[in-house]
Amino acid sequence: MYDILTGLSVVEVSSFVASPTAGLYMGQFGADVIRVDQIGGGQDFRRWPVTEANDSLGWENLNRAKRSLALDFGKPEARELLTELIRKTGQLITNLPVSGFLAHDRLAEGRPDLVTVRVMGWPDGSVALDYTANAAVGYTALTGPLEDPRPVNHVLPAWDLLTGAYAAFALLAAIRRREQTGLGGEVRLPLTDIAMGSSANLGRVAEVLYTGQDRERLGNAVFGTIGRDFVTRDGDRLMIVAINERQWQGLVKALGLAEGLAALEADLGVRFAGDDGTRFRNRAAIFALIEAEVAKYDHADLAALLDANGVVHGPYRTMVEAVNDPRLLTANPMFAPSTGNPSGFDYPAAGAFATLPGMERKPAAPAPRIGQHSEAVLADTLGLSSGEIARLIDSGIVGTN
Repeated sequence: MYDILTGLSVVEVSSFVASPTAGLYMGQFGADVIRVDQIGGGQDFRRWPVTEANDSLGWENLNRAKRSLALDFGKPEARELLTELIRKTGQLITNLPVSGFLAHDRLAEGRPDLVTVRVMGWPDGSVALDYTANAAVGYTALTGPLEDPRPVNHVLPAWDLLTGAYAAFALLAAIRRREQTGLGGEVRLPLTDIAMGSSANLGRVAEVLYTGQDRERLGNAVFGTIGRDFVTRDGDRLMIVAINERQWQGLVKALGLAEGLAALEADLGVRFAGDDGTRFRNRAAIFALIEAEVAKYDHADLAALLDANGVVHGPYRTMVEAVNDPRLLTANPMFAPSTGNPSGFDYPAAGAFATLPGMERKPAAPAPRIGQHSEAVLADTLGLSSGEIARLIDSGIVGTN
């Protein structure tokens, strides 16, 4: 965590991944993020992965560095409290519906300069999830083995994560606009727009419109360059990528490919040096040469050879193997021991991803228990008296833990 956003308060009313990610990133940079949930936890409170006690490790990590206020949304007075809290802070992150009780126009009646960032499914308000957005924009058609034409879902919720990051950026951009003009407003971020817009930024939309057809499935090969998985003599599988000319020449030198490539060039009437496209178009023949050479080495010896020649490579691992790699976890300054987690399980937790030289990166704060900060939020943000807070708790409007 960093202290860059100290003094900025944000109310977050959200669930699942995209919207909580936005609040997480704000909290990691020092904002006071007030996560508001239904008493007892919302629809994502038991989201897998879970412990034997059914505590969600996903929820626990997406909600680090936040404070928790629990309300009974079914009660009008609870919704009024939430409305007052949002107007008081002036910033809201949510994935609740546009026309619900957290509609921006309604909230802005009492706070014209309110900034709302709303994560959506489709721009018209229809529901979409990362998985359906990914299917809609065609990436599942490119994923999977070459011999199987069926679409394959990948397990990383990429559009959720991109949307969360974009939402945090959009909130800060809207706040900056307010500082310059005094104007508030709502920023709507549909998952499908994030997915399709990101595809367009990578050239895929233009590519399909230009060629009139979809890109062919490549399995584990890298589009447009030489890169694929290969198996060493001792049975390890690693990814090798030569994405620029320097790396390509390093690969040729490391594996002694010059003679074989020269023969291929003569047979095909092409020249590979300086032309990534020609190499990609003839990748099957080049892959066969690389495959034969890689199979002559044990992984450790091959890795040393590739490193010496500036070739980018990396082994395929399980997450079990990854969490035992000091470079990724145990010796990584991004991680620090986390105790006091709601699950009762102590483990290293990720803090802010960015490294700011010269600035202290504090360990990640644990996630709150649902309602842990209800009394403090009502007192320090809304200025309610202890008697009034006690009444709200006794009447079931506010929950504590």
